[in-house]
Amino acid sequence: MCRNIKTLFNFDPPVTDEEVRAASLQFVRKISGFGKPSKANEAAFLAAVDEVAGASARLLRVLETTAPPKSREEEAAKAKARGAERFGD
Repeated sequence: MCRNIKTLFNFDPPVTDEEVRAASLQFVRKISGFGKPSKANEAAFLAAVDEVAGASARLLRVLETTAPPKSREEEAAKAKARGAERFGD
């Protein structure tokens, strides 16, 4: 759906508010079709981003797992390797 939205659960260090907001912004952009909303839609767009960010933060706080936390560096390296394999870089 949204390739720019990354998994935010179970990382060490934990996800930041900025990362949750960035993922929420990408989600609202995708479902609205707006990269940047018009002035007429800006308030509704920003309110949606705030609501999605709040719901996402609450979800991330209550999720539980027995798996060890993932390393951001290792996950980034895996994503880079997948991209190189897929796109031949």
